[in-house]
Order: sequence, then C-alpha cells, then structure tokens
Amino acid sequence: MKTFFTVDGLEITDEKFFLIAGPCVIEDEGLTREIAVEVKKITAELGIPFIFKASFDKANRSSLQSARGPGLAKGLPILARIKEGAGVPVLSDIHEPWQAAQVAPVLSVIQIPAFLSRQTDLLLAAAATGLPLNIKKSQMMSPTDIRLAVDKVAGAGNSRVMLTERGTFFGYNNLVVDFRSIPLMKESGCPVVMDATHSVQRPSSAAGVSGGDPRFIPLMAAAGITSGANGVFLEVHPRPEQALSDGKNSLPLSELRPLLIRLQKLYNLA
Repeated sequence: MKTFFTVDGLEITDEKFFLIAGPCVIEDEGLTREIAVEVKKITAELGIPFIFKASFDKANRSSLQSARGPGLAKGLPILARIKEGAGVPVLSDIHEPWQAAQVAPVLSVIQIPAFLSRQTDLLLAAAATGLPLNIKKSQMMSPTDIRLAVDKVAGAGNSRVMLTERGTFFGYNNLVVDFRSIPLMKESGCPVVMDATHSVQRPSSAAGVSGGDPRFIPLMAAAGITSGANGVFLEVHPRPEQALSDGKNSLPLSELRPLLIRLQKLYNLA
C-alpha cells in the first residue's frame, strides 16, 4: 500500500479510492449540513475515505445572475461548523491569492479551480498554507501541462497535491474526457481524481448557465476508476432540480450509495 499523504488524519492511499463530494455551493446551512452528514454516513458504512466539498463562492460564473454562494465571510464559518459537527475534512476553492491565508485555519484542503490552474500567484499562496491542495486540470490544458502546476507548488515546499480531471473543451458548450489523461497525470506522483459531474457539464449552454447530461455521471465515474483514478469527485444534492448551482450536472443524493458500491467493486478489480 502506498500512502500519499493525510488530510486531517484521513489517509489518502492507493489501497482504496476516496470520495470528494457535496453541493456545488453552500446554500443554507441546514441543507449543507444535511448533505455532509448523509454522505458521511454512507461512506463510513462502506469504508470509503470522504472529504466534504462545498464552495463559499463560485467567482467564475458566466452570468452576473448566477448563484455564487454566501461569500467567504459567511460561508467559512458554516464550513467550520460542519467540519466540527459532522467530523469530516472540508474542501473549498479560492479564486484570489489573499484568500489562502484567510481559509487556512478552517479548510482541510484548498481547491484551485480549473480556470485558474495556471495562475502562479494563486498556486504559490495556496502552497504557502501547507494545506493539501486539489488542483483541477484546466479545460484548456493537457495532462502533461498540469504537472507544471505541481512543480510550482513543490517549488514552494508543498508536496501534498492531488490532481483532478474534469474534461477538455470540445468545440462550444461541450466537454470531452480523454481517459489517457489519468495515467499521464499519475506520472506526477500525485493521486488523481476523476470529476464525474463537471465532466458531463455543458458550459454556458442553458441561457447563460451551464447545462449537463447527468445520466452519464455513473459512466464517467466508472471509467475514471477503471482508468486508474485514486479518487472520485461528485457534486451531490437531494433535489438537483432545486440546486442553486450546477443542478443539471449533479448526482441525486439517493443514487450515491449504489454508485459507490459499484465503484468499490471496480476499484478492487482494477
């Protein structure tokens, strides 16, 4: 068994896959906590390492009218209470270098959004916190180029990095996943995560907001696992049709358990 690193005492290894999951953005605190508690219950029963994900701000929205979340000042305390109350590591993304030091006392993992994975100052500020980082591969970046982001972070003294595949632009309003990217990204020595929900997204295809094909989420997750991914990223919501953001490419919470059972079987075979 290879241990990559730990996240708040949670071991990230190659023995079993890990899950990053939660709603796209923090909605109200009660719903956000409900999702965290339910996913923690499911993953604990199945023995799957779990990191809860919710964004306090989604700054890279196409439309000014799109939901962004409550912002750092209101959202970070919510994540702190969920982290303590539900007993789960928490992950959220930052968009500007100054935010890194602000989120470091609360977050377990800092996420670098795909659109920003080439932003040197953002990467260096996140690396300086010493926290594990999840760097999402840009939709415009090759799987070998993302290793340059790893080099930037390593140069700042941080080796606790995971990389996430979330698809590549394929013409307008569409993404495609080249599953060769997973073993290529693993050559960096970092654990690699398959983002099975953003990879079915149709960027800006629904009147200024993103559409999606959620029926393909299980397929993307399974293909990622069989291609060698160490983890799976899923945006989940009890009522995707009511989600404030990315509902059209979110997995219904009721479908999570059977999908995870299937992925466990596939991971053990792979």
